[in-house]
Amino acid sequence: MQAPGNNRANDRLYRELALKLIDELAAGRYPVGSRLPAERELAQQYGVSRPTVREAIIALEVQGLVEVRVGSGAYVLRLPGNGDIAGFNITAFELTEARLLFEGEAAALAATQIGDEEIAAIEELVRDIARENQTPGGSDKADRAFHLAIARATSNSAIYETIENFWDLRATSPEAALLHEKARTANVKPVVEEHTAVLEALKARDPVAARAAMRAHLAAVLDSLLFATEEKAVEEARRTIQAKRARYRQALG
Repeated sequence: MQAPGNNRANDRLYRELALKLIDELAAGRYPVGSRLPAERELAQQYGVSRPTVREAIIALEVQGLVEVRVGSGAYVLRLPGNGDIAGFNITAFELTEARLLFEGEAAALAATQIGDEEIAAIEELVRDIARENQTPGGSDKADRAFHLAIARATSNSAIYETIENFWDLRATSPEAALLHEKARTANVKPVVEEHTAVLEALKARDPVAARAAMRAHLAAVLDSLLFATEEKAVEEARRTIQAKRARYRQALG
């Protein structure tokens, strides 16, 4: 099945794979209740990376075609009907890649413009992130405020509105929202040390260091999203959460 006007040659790889899997579901290759092949098998079968498989499965999950069970795999919930159209939204991986490119430059600009009061406010937000990490279920309020405070410090309204839109998309794009929810379920939380590194670069008014620290932070976010989609992510996270909390406390002195 293919969406009207959709050119597969122009789609990203995960979209191509999602469409292929939808076609196979429609053809009856995987009946309701059956388990899809493991991530590694699908990656080998279609010649794509495992992250590409994860994005494709999330696209199917958003459309209610499959259910992903931690530690077990993806199971078919229903078969696509004639009225189904394969729709795609911005994924968490796409969004974080865009943030990495854009927010790195925003941090560099902020380092040349930021004032002492803005530094103090961002420093308090780092402490807020650490406090939120100790709250069951977690929250991204302080993390969002941290990034928007840096965007505001650029003194550029277009930059601020763009970064604010990125954060809005985390909640409004179904694919992005689903993966970030998986990350929260796996106890993946903002890392205080990464935010502290950005803060220290801003304090030094060093644009090169600010850019590098922000890019390193968002590259780590990409890694954490990959971790959150691993089948055993929740179990691994539970074993390491105490060590992470100890690092948070140490970073705060």
